[in-house]
Amino acid sequence: MANNSSSILLDDEGGITDKLESCLKHIFAKYCTPATTNTNAEGLLLPEDGAYLSEEGLQKWARETNGEPFSEETKEEVVESFDVTYDGNLTFKGFLQLYQLQTESEEAETWKDLKKHGFDESLKLAKSS
Repeated sequence: MANNSSSILLDDEGGITDKLESCLKHIFAKYCTPATTNTNAEGLLLPEDGAYLSEEGLQKWARETNGEPFSEETKEEVVESFDVTYDGNLTFKGFLQLYQLQTESEEAETWKDLKKHGFDESLKLAKSS
């Protein structure tokens, strides 16, 4: 039987669930190029097709998620390990790959990131006052 605590994040095959993907789209869209104001029915941001995280967007996301920008070494690892544009910018596919890997190995880190970006335990975006 599947581990229930991760079933909201990962499916039985270890893939990212649709619910988690919606949250990650919202987070990605806050930092991506081109900027977006498109939202889904739940009011979550939706990145444009072909959107990516420039180095500036990647570092802003890293700072706001982890409290500090990525080191040169970590940036190189991201570019070498995940899907990037021709220019080395992280694509949404790459962002999903990063989170799938993180969630498989350290689910608590993914929960920490989600909470940092305003999501609760049921993956609903808390209303900001």
